[in-house]
Amino acid sequence: MASSSGTSSGSSLFLQNSGSEEDLQQLMDQRKRKRMISNRESARRSRMRKQKHLDDLMAQVATLRKENNQILTSMNVTTQHYLNVEAENSILRAQLAELNHRLESLNEIIAFLDANNNCNGFANMDHNQEEPYSFNFAQNEPMVDGFNMTNSWNYLCANQPIMTADVLQY
Repeated sequence: MASSSGTSSGSSLFLQNSGSEEDLQQLMDQRKRKRMISNRESARRSRMRKQKHLDDLMAQVATLRKENNQILTSMNVTTQHYLNVEAENSILRAQLAELNHRLESLNEIIAFLDANNNCNGFANMDHNQEEPYSFNFAQNEPMVDGFNMTNSWNYLCANQPIMTADVLQY
């Protein structure tokens, strides 16, 4: 009898275990489904975040391209303005060099005339004559507009223009 009671208690234990195993299996399946649903939801949220991030990056790319084009346009305008100013500066430098050369030439002429006037014995100006800058260097020397015409250098300077206006035209 001991054996029969052992068997009956063993079989009831087996029935309880099999019921527990089924419950355990159902619980594990339920947890598995929950985890699977949770994972799917998490993956969906992750895809949505990625898509939003991608959309934000695409919008940022469009904005940066627009800014880039504006900067390039501004740079082109600034470069063109710089080239115009540089060309104008070149012209002004050339004009400055020409004017400095003319001034130097005029100063040389003035220095030559001053030296010539001092060497020839500068006399009083004759204000009664019609020629405004006629100086009386010597009574017998011919004078034209204040230049002593016996000195060949004075004669050349008196008849030659200093510079023509064509040089300054570009």
